[in-house]
Amino acid sequence: MSCRSRRVGTGSKVGLVYGNVQSDLFYYPQPFVATPPYCVPKVIYVDAPIAHKVKNVRDAVRQTYLSQIGVRELTGHNDGKAVEMYLRYCGLKRGEPWCASFVCWSLGQNHVPNPKAGYCPDLFTAKTIIFKRNGSKSLTPMAGDAMGIYFPEKERIAHTGFVHIWGDEVTITVEGNTNEGGSREGDGVYRKRRLTRQIYAVARFVK
Repeated sequence: MSCRSRRVGTGSKVGLVYGNVQSDLFYYPQPFVATPPYCVPKVIYVDAPIAHKVKNVRDAVRQTYLSQIGVRELTGHNDGKAVEMYLRYCGLKRGEPWCASFVCWSLGQNHVPNPKAGYCPDLFTAKTIIFKRNGSKSLTPMAGDAMGIYFPEKERIAHTGFVHIWGDEVTITVEGNTNEGGSREGDGVYRKRRLTRQIYAVARFVK
């Protein structure tokens, strides 16, 4: 994949182009260099203040996780510059599963308190859970909340990502360490369509 690279300073806006479709402008709160293998084929940079584009912290978190769509592992073994950046934020090393680290890193870039954990259950506590599939908690999830998927063989939540658009039947998510098939052992950051009934719990960190 060919890619142009350029440093974007704090307070700049960036439009990602997937084929002929341009994504939302997003705010990246720290300097960022888009380099292979985790950049998209074309990146448009517009160096201009965009305070008016980021309405609040929740919107900033949303723009941050959207900006990571297209990240891919370097060799398929939980590695690569971006993946290792997520892991490092949580005090973990290359090779560790990173779905939870991706969530925590995205929150942390916007100064949202989070557990800085690579272990999914650490994100879903009595204080953070706002929705459970069994109906015991039923606040409506919002973009920027963390969703968790329960795996019976592990007897715990073993995959997490962000709620992007919540629906009664289908929910759009953005997840790290997944793939086109929705695996918990994938190769990158993807936007996914999941049946809402697959989601076991949702945690809220953005107040």
